[in-house]
Amino acid sequence: MKIPLRYLFVFASVLFLVRCKNKQETKSESLPNIIFIMSDDHGYQAISAYGDSLNHTPNIDALAKEGMLFNCAFVNNSLCAPSRAAILTGKYSNMNGIKGNGDEVFDGSQNTFPKLLQQAGYQTAMIGKWHLVSKPTGFDFWNILPGQGDYYNPDFIDSTGTKRAEGYVTDLTTDKAINWLNHRDTSKPFCVLVWNKAPHRDWMSAIKYLHEFDSVKIPVPATFFDDYATRTRAVKEQKMEISKWLAPNYDLKENLGIPKATERLDSNWMGIFGRLTPDEQKAFIAAYTPKNDAFKKARLTGKDLAIWKYERYIKDYLRTIQSVDDNVGRLMDYLKEKGLDKNTIVIYTSDQGFYLGEHGWFDKRFMYEQSFRTPLIVRWPDVIKPESVNNDMVMNLDIGETLLDAAHVTIPADMQGRSMLPIWQGKTPDDWRKYVYYHYYESGGEHNVGKHIGVRSDRYKLIYYYENGDWELYDLQKDPNELNNVYGKPEYKSVRDSMSNELNVQIKKYKDNIPGMDVK
Repeated sequence: MKIPLRYLFVFASVLFLVRCKNKQETKSESLPNIIFIMSDDHGYQAISAYGDSLNHTPNIDALAKEGMLFNCAFVNNSLCAPSRAAILTGKYSNMNGIKGNGDEVFDGSQNTFPKLLQQAGYQTAMIGKWHLVSKPTGFDFWNILPGQGDYYNPDFIDSTGTKRAEGYVTDLTTDKAINWLNHRDTSKPFCVLVWNKAPHRDWMSAIKYLHEFDSVKIPVPATFFDDYATRTRAVKEQKMEISKWLAPNYDLKENLGIPKATERLDSNWMGIFGRLTPDEQKAFIAAYTPKNDAFKKARLTGKDLAIWKYERYIKDYLRTIQSVDDNVGRLMDYLKEKGLDKNTIVIYTSDQGFYLGEHGWFDKRFMYEQSFRTPLIVRWPDVIKPESVNNDMVMNLDIGETLLDAAHVTIPADMQGRSMLPIWQGKTPDDWRKYVYYHYYESGGEHNVGKHIGVRSDRYKLIYYYENGDWELYDLQKDPNELNNVYGKPEYKSVRDSMSNELNVQIKKYKDNIPGMDVK
């Protein structure tokens, strides 16, 4: 029987389309998908996989159990916007243009790893806290918080404008990510950045966690009453001490009324009742009023007052993290439900570390370990061996290069980080970095932390406060809490000279420029 020509044409067309679709699916399946979860100010001390008992984070811990936990991940600059810009561009602040959290606008025309992935055929999305002033570029979809954003019933901005969403910000950020995943183009691999606001100051938890840790006594860190005896001027002049610088209403929530005229305000704090529903307001008042009444009755002073402030701070901070952990679990459940968990890279990190009472402090900025170090956990089945623990010095600058490498995308020559892919595969290169370089650019301001640069090896850390002309040197093996500045001690002269030379090498390597410092 002779088949009509038009039927043959239809059959050939269908066969061609099927083959094209199969090629697209094969390409999509051969390249890894990427879910990049980043929180804001999440110290590694508040992740139970890192060995502390402050809280329990079972879903983040599960990533570590199924992947690799990094003990020595560092940031270029422990501040929100500079760290985010470094992650996106793979470049230090002096090269990407973002040195502080002020009025600097991120230049979206420069290369970023999402933009390069998009150009290589990935479908890309940015959801949550952006904090870089300019609109995101290199994304097929974006839906971001304005500035710092709000915890309750927050506004989100997309290409069509600003809209308020009902709910708690961490839940909403994940809702939006899952919704985008449900409607993506399944013929393409995807890269979605799920960047949380939490647990950024002012540490507002989901309503369901307002009573979490109420019955728990959390001891202050060993260095909480640090007297800064051997440290230089910048450390003694900072305004980060929990005992002195947490605002009574804004941070400590001592009075559920109108703050004093001298208190720092933003849209979250009284203010806050403008965002909460009536039922949420009642729950909030019910949670804090009895605690505040007991505090006023106690009339605490001195060390007892400082410890009370620490407990109020740390419990609010940890409560806020509970929803972060919940939503990591939601994303992992989604991947498993959709059969995407085997070929999806999942990264969990923070834009920097945070002081949870160490040296008596909150916040970040300084080059001391708790803010210089950042949590980093990566899961990628069949590539990363489960329950791996890595002690190589890696940086936030390396993340973008690694994801490009994993996606077989050429890494631009001007990116200053390095692909961690061999490390993920358990094969650290012999020439992997032995030092990390740091530069904090701001001066004065609310926290009064001086400008400084520094270099860290596996054992030593050298810090130079270049406006003050002061130096600090720490032997991390003998002094892991960084209490004893040994810069002026004769027995450390050779170490001091070696680290000073290496600091010059790092400045030159990263094309940095330090006022008043002659780099040879």
